[in-house]
Amino acid sequence: MPSVFIKTYGCQMNERDSEAVAAQLMTKGYAVASDEAQADVILLNTCSVRDAAEQKAINKMETLIGQTRKHNPDAVLGFMGCMAQSRGAELVDQLPDVDLVLGTQKFHRAGEYLEDLLNGRRDKVVDTDEEKGSEGAIREHLLNAQSESKAVTAFVSIMQGCNQFCTFCIVPYTRGRERCRSIEDIVAECRGLVESGVREVTLLGQIVNSYGKREIGVKDGKSAFVQLIEAVHEIEGLERIRFTSPHPKGYGDDLVDAYVRLPKLMENAHLPVQSGSDRMLKLMHRGYTRDRFLELVGKLRTAAPEMGVGTDIIVGFPGETEADFEETMSLCREVEFDNAFLFKYSRRRDTPAAEMPDQLPEELIEERHARLLEAVDEIRVRKFNEFVSRRMEILVEGPSRRNAARLEGRTRCNRIVVFEGGDRFVGQVMDVEIESTSPTTLYGNPAIINLN
Repeated sequence: MPSVFIKTYGCQMNERDSEAVAAQLMTKGYAVASDEAQADVILLNTCSVRDAAEQKAINKMETLIGQTRKHNPDAVLGFMGCMAQSRGAELVDQLPDVDLVLGTQKFHRAGEYLEDLLNGRRDKVVDTDEEKGSEGAIREHLLNAQSESKAVTAFVSIMQGCNQFCTFCIVPYTRGRERCRSIEDIVAECRGLVESGVREVTLLGQIVNSYGKREIGVKDGKSAFVQLIEAVHEIEGLERIRFTSPHPKGYGDDLVDAYVRLPKLMENAHLPVQSGSDRMLKLMHRGYTRDRFLELVGKLRTAAPEMGVGTDIIVGFPGETEADFEETMSLCREVEFDNAFLFKYSRRRDTPAAEMPDQLPEELIEERHARLLEAVDEIRVRKFNEFVSRRMEILVEGPSRRNAARLEGRTRCNRIVVFEGGDRFVGQVMDVEIESTSPTTLYGNPAIINLN
């Protein structure tokens, strides 16, 4: 029986794709190896958003080639995902020991291609072609199949691709144009997950609130995405709904209102702002202004006062002046994001930004990144401290990732809470009282009222 090891780089979409490929291979008799040294097949699911992610994957593959070919010369080594899509056969030219390059619309072909490679029917496979219907081709979930416990949460991919074409982003070129699954298909997948013990689903899309704009459209004043959330909300036994990642310009009033009407929709909004400068936002082709973004945050916090608001920010976009950067700093102070992912601008080939004048030196980008990181960390820590002594609802997901002797759950506003407790709590929605914090985690005790 062959075994497979998959290493994932990048976003939650990639995590979901890796899970789906692993589940697909398990149904064909593969075992999931705990590390690459034990595997007959090693796949790297790659990211192209930043150059550093690509270099990590390439360096990892070079190491694997050196190690694996010594003790298991017949092992299959492959790239999947966005870098595979972007570079294609170039990866085999650069690394001749690579056997498989699988593009973003070909994950469901992994099993048949690996069978051909392992049985010697093919020497190499490079497939990065578009494939109609690929957005709905993979529905498999691992759901902790090799564990005694069952998964409490699951990602559900509702669409592929992106039509936004931000000037810094390679994703529309690696994931293709937007392609959406039907509401009925997604609901059926979510219902099956709930029957398997899942209590929370996260709906995934590159720009998730663009879902179904052309295919489904507006009905009774509700966007296709809100129609989908309403349909998933009706599933009996489902406790919670999240989604990621949306685009600020696609946040209509119907989606804001959904937080008021639909109690299963968690009060958490990840809003990638990218910059606080209108000049930079225009150069980035983001489609909104600073004022529009602030208006949206205000609407969300009015609709749901406990709303957790996160963001993504790019530091050092071509032409960014000190004044532009200060606009981003001031936006962070004004909004007080609950969480922020900061990225140093990475020049990506074939994107408009790569050819823009006034590319910033790395030292300046590093310096600005450090300043902004210090500011957003201070805000996050202060906001975390405000949770102490409060009672908060969590869904208990399982053992803590840092200490398996403890449990962890997630609040409605997407804060991780670690507490002492037994396995009987896993899968429960319960209250905890927050006793202390670290820079990234809350620590609490179960509230007695919920223990009966």
